[in-house]
Amino acid sequence: MGLSRAAKADLWFVVVTLLAAAGWIFSKEAILLMPPLLFISLRFLLAGMVLTMVGFRQVKALSWNQYRQSIFVGAIFSFGTCFWVMGLYSGVSISVGVFLTSLAVIMVPLLSRVLFKEKPPRSTWFSIPVAVIGLAILTLKSDLSIETGQLFFLAASFFFGIFFIYNTRAANHQEVAMLDESINVSEKVPALPLTAITLLVVGVIAAAVSFYMEQWQPTFTGFSLELLFWVSASALVGTALRFFIQTHAQSLSTHSHGVVIMVVEPIWTAFLAAAWFDESLSQTDLMGCSLIFLSIVINRWPLISGLFRFLNKTTA
Repeated sequence: MGLSRAAKADLWFVVVTLLAAAGWIFSKEAILLMPPLLFISLRFLLAGMVLTMVGFRQVKALSWNQYRQSIFVGAIFSFGTCFWVMGLYSGVSISVGVFLTSLAVIMVPLLSRVLFKEKPPRSTWFSIPVAVIGLAILTLKSDLSIETGQLFFLAASFFFGIFFIYNTRAANHQEVAMLDESINVSEKVPALPLTAITLLVVGVIAAAVSFYMEQWQPTFTGFSLELLFWVSASALVGTALRFFIQTHAQSLSTHSHGVVIMVVEPIWTAFLAAAWFDESLSQTDLMGCSLIFLSIVINRWPLISGLFRFLNKTTA
């Protein structure tokens, strides 16, 4: 008996988490050889062009309102991505960085409350104290100072949280009641063109910031095959292929547990960083990362418990 569509989707989401973790390694290698914002620009422009070619008919068929939503989502994502790569460039441990960035999961329901007055689930309130304690252990030193690179990762997680909210709303049909009692309808943007345009917008904005802040000439005059490999791997494998598979997995079933499975990305990333860069966490850092991961599990517990019930039914 073959796998169900939901099971296939879950397996693809496992692949997505591995590709996302590999993306951290590819990016770290690349920014050792070139300016970080220039790297982000090349990575996302290349990935966006690949996805645009794959879904060109869908991109061409979008309405102006759909383009507007996609560009707005891309602008938000660009802030998060630029802060993220500066955190990576700062020298903060990848293992620490990935757990700080993963705090976006906790921020999403709180930001939804502020932006759209959506009531956060009860699990969010249980997860916040654990996340705060883990964050304090991970970031605060004996003199209560915090590293600049860690601040970059925290800023990235904030903007990634906002990005997730607006990206979800753009990918779904929305009807919003206005003050004059009229209904403002927001068109759904198909996942592939939404992703393609988002990546292109990130690439363009990062290029503009990089042009103002960084020197390009040394990179292009000393361009090497090694640099080409890491930029290509980041763009094609860590970005384009990752998002393409993620879109495919989302299309297989509405009953996939992808949101839960994506929680393990920090674990894969920490393992890869330890294997590739010989990184190791101090006992304090390990405790802080563990508490942040626990807060994410608490936050997602309603979904995780649903996954366990699903597995029990399928094995019974």
